[in-house]
Parts: sequence; C-alpha cells; structure tokens
Amino acid sequence: MHMHKFEKIWLIFGVGSLILFLTTIGVSAFYMGHHPPSSHTTINPEKVDVTPPFNNPGVKKLNDNEYEVVLVASAFSYVPNQIQVPTNAKIHFKVATKDVIHGFEIAGTNVNMMVEPGYVSEFTQTFRKPGEFLILCNEYCGIGHHMMTSKIEVVEQ
Repeated sequence: MHMHKFEKIWLIFGVGSLILFLTTIGVSAFYMGHHPPSSHTTINPEKVDVTPPFNNPGVKKLNDNEYEVVLVASAFSYVPNQIQVPTNAKIHFKVATKDVIHGFEIAGTNVNMMVEPGYVSEFTQTFRKPGEFLILCNEYCGIGHHMMTSKIEVVEQ
C-alpha cells in the first residue's frame, strides 16, 4: 500500500499526539495521584437536618490550625448564611443538600463543587489573605436561584 508523504506526516502527528495525551493523563493519575472528585459519603436527603454533622451546621475547630465548615444547601439558601474563618488555616468544607442539585462555588478561589441530594460534597481550602468571599450556587436550582448566596469572612489570627 502506498501512502502519500503528507498522509504519513499527519498519521505520525496524530499517533504522536495520542501517545503524548495518554502519557500525560497516566502520569497525572497514577504518579501524581490526581483523581476526579468523588462523593464516597452518602446521606439520606430526607434526614439531613437530623444527621450529624449537618444537624448543627457551622464552623468547628478541629486542631490548632484546622477547621471544619459544615453547610446545608436548601431552597435558595445556605445554612449558615455567614461564617468566619482565620487566615492560613486548613478549612474542610462539608456540604449536603436536602432538596435538589445545587452548586457550591467560592468566588475568587478554586473551590467549586456540585452538591447532589444523597451525597456529601467535601473540599479542603486554605485562605492566605483576609477578606470577604462570596459563596454562590452555580447550578440552576429554581426561580430563587439568583438569591442563593452566603459569605465567608477570612480574618487575621
């Protein structure tokens, strides 16, 4: 079979690109330990209000410089509506919903989760600078979606 030289060039380029892509994904997944986020923890969405730790949402100090922030997303609001955390502390966010799919995005950071009924969404973040950060729902959840916000105030220790 005879192939034109341009066909050979494009074939080599395509196969080379495929090998480079698969190598990059393999190194990222296996060597560097990057994996897509997964919701290993499940929760009954009808009993979020009585299931610990979601029965008492808010900020809880775990260690000297480590905090857990528990939030409950429901129809057009987050509970609690305003939280305060110190700078340079490791913050573990745990979010659950009791009704529909919501988003959880902290504007100006890389915190971005989908909050699904029946699952607990978790993310760890360290805020290096003080300031106020807006928490937004970035998944359309109904007619009052645009009002679904909360606020994190990061203060100096």
